[in-house]
Amino acid sequence: MKLKSTGHRVTLFDRIFKPESITLENGHSVSRPRSRMPLLAAIIILVLVLSVQVTGFNLSIIARRGNQLTKILSQIFKPDFSYFDKVTTPLIETVKMSIMGSFIGCILALPFAVAVSANINHNKVLLSILRVILNIIRTLPTLVIASISALVFGLGTFAGTVAIIVFTFGVVSKMLYESIETVDMGAFEALESTGANKFQAFWSAVFPQILPTYLSHCLYSFEMNVRAASILGYVGAGGLGILIDERIGWRDYNGLGTVLLSLFVTVFIIENISRFLRSKLS
Repeated sequence: MKLKSTGHRVTLFDRIFKPESITLENGHSVSRPRSRMPLLAAIIILVLVLSVQVTGFNLSIIARRGNQLTKILSQIFKPDFSYFDKVTTPLIETVKMSIMGSFIGCILALPFAVAVSANINHNKVLLSILRVILNIIRTLPTLVIASISALVFGLGTFAGTVAIIVFTFGVVSKMLYESIETVDMGAFEALESTGANKFQAFWSAVFPQILPTYLSHCLYSFEMNVRAASILGYVGAGGLGILIDERIGWRDYNGLGTVLLSLFVTVFIIENISRFLRSKLS
């Protein structure tokens, strides 16, 4: 059935607030549904107004106190290099925590990711339980995990390492099991049909397919953990966070600049090395 225009010039006001009318060849007219744009715009504005009221956002405070940010940044960008000697040890601790936590977390994530993959584990009850556990672990922020670890294991880098292990375990398990569920299972099923158990079939047929992706996930997690480990000292889990908290408390922004510069250079080097390795794996 062909449609023909009514010949009426449609304005922007008509498009938004008036239903568009189209006349058919048989003389009947059909009206398109009215646009929902005004309703959506009203909802967005209402949510924005409520958010401003709840958060206490005030542009006048930003305008009045914005010069303080400029003063602080001007001191941060003039680092006190004589303070670098005190940064070296916590920086090394941060990198050590990241390496150890990433390594152990990635190792533990591999068998768990296999267990929560629907194309390998066909027990729906067990699969649901394991995925709920994984979701709970992933919802916990790193600082919360570090706080609990510090209470259980005491203050220091060990608590930070445990926090990074748990965080890495949750992230890598999630990304890896999604990758496992997309692989070709033909070879896996063929090996099972010849009498191989699930472990043998997975190791021979599936693991070679996911190995590059798995290593890429591990390297990406390591990048994130270097940044995350730098703030764990706020809850007593060692690393650069202690120095950052201390320098801010003493308003020593020149020393803070040295800490942040050291962290930036370290993260920059690690990210570039990791990006290069991941490009070779892809």
